[in-house]
Amino acid sequence: MPQNPNDLKYSKEHEWVKISGTSARIGITHYAQDALGDVVYIDFPKAGAEIKQGAVAGTIESVKAVSDIYQPLSGTVTTVNTDLNKAPAKVNQEPYTGGWLFEITGVAEAEAANLLDAAAYEAYLKTLG
Repeated sequence: MPQNPNDLKYSKEHEWVKISGTSARIGITHYAQDALGDVVYIDFPKAGAEIKQGAVAGTIESVKAVSDIYQPLSGTVTTVNTDLNKAPAKVNQEPYTGGWLFEITGVAEAEAANLLDAAAYEAYLKTLG
C-alpha cells in the first residue's frame, strides 16, 4: 500500500486534511478509495455550507457502495473540486493530489490536534485487519 503523505492529517473515518493556516483541503485516503472501488459519483457539500466536525459533508458513490464523507474539521466550505464531476475516477487514481474533494476555511487548531499524523494513521489501519 502506498505511504500516506507525512504532511497531511488523517481521521479514523479515512479522510485526509492538508491544513494551511485557517484553511484546509480535504479528500479521502488511499485506503478509503481502495475499499470503495471505482468511484463513479460524488455528492459534494455546497459552497458556503458550515459543517461541524464529525458531521456528514457529502457522499461518494462507487460501483460497490455509497459511503458518507465525514467532515474531519469544522469549517465553511469555500471550494469543491468540480473536475471530479467529469472525472470521478481521479479519486482512485490520485487520492492525495488531483482527487481532493473540497476546501474549507475557519479551521480551529484545537480540532486539528485531534487528527492523526501519518504514522498514527498507518498504525490505526493495522488494527483494522
